[in-house]
Amino acid sequence: MAEGSEGGEPGCEPGSEPGSEQGCEHYRRGCRLRAPCCGKLYPCRLCHDGAEQHQLDRFRVSEVQCSRCRLLQKAQQRCEGCDNLFGEYYCDICHLFDRDKKQYHCEECGICRIGPKEDFFHCSKCNLCLSLSLQGKHKCIENVSRQDCPICLEDIHTSRVGAHVLPCGHLLHRTCYDEMLKEGYRCPLCMHSALDMTRYWRQLDNEVAQTPMPTEYQNMMVEILCNDCNARSTVQFHLLGMKCQSCESYNTAQDGRCRLSLEEQ
Repeated sequence: MAEGSEGGEPGCEPGSEPGSEQGCEHYRRGCRLRAPCCGKLYPCRLCHDGAEQHQLDRFRVSEVQCSRCRLLQKAQQRCEGCDNLFGEYYCDICHLFDRDKKQYHCEECGICRIGPKEDFFHCSKCNLCLSLSLQGKHKCIENVSRQDCPICLEDIHTSRVGAHVLPCGHLLHRTCYDEMLKEGYRCPLCMHSALDMTRYWRQLDNEVAQTPMPTEYQNMMVEILCNDCNARSTVQFHLLGMKCQSCESYNTAQDGRCRLSLEEQ
């Protein structure tokens, strides 16, 4: 299955260079941000947002405090007082300080992404950086990255959790996708199969053939709608599943508008 970029800001590397604080659970950095909204000092915007009733605007950060000498100064990569390195990676747009993880700032996304940059491209329609392996091979949905994850209902575009692109084009957090597969195989938004089910469908063919239906159901025909190709079919009813006549998927739903016996056809 194809996967998207790492999403939002890179994350979680506790620890910092000798002589400075470790930063926080989210980032490895040698300074604290002075929140432009409330004037308080926090290791990062995530720590701020977790403690306050409002969100820190990363783009408006203009001051930082050195974790080594405590000097309050303009946002920059090194301390002007003791030369402490605030972050191996520093973006003067997002004011992101962190250990070097090949990050890069994407102008189109408007935020920093985990790289390396040459391994990703920005899809202008999806409005998201995606792996080069997906270029020309994924279904585009306009501004899909600006939608919340349908599993956890949290933001995808700026999340530190990577995005997973489903065959239907919808996005889930990669961790949410893994959890979803423990319970089912369908996109929670459009019900399209979230992975290649061909092998399982052929196994189901054998099970259907070997499982006779009770007499009262043997001649019943029903109309179905396929969640994978959107085609409608009239097929013989079976408790194990009903196969789409167009794409041979069992990811179907009974329409309920047609219940005819074979004798009435």
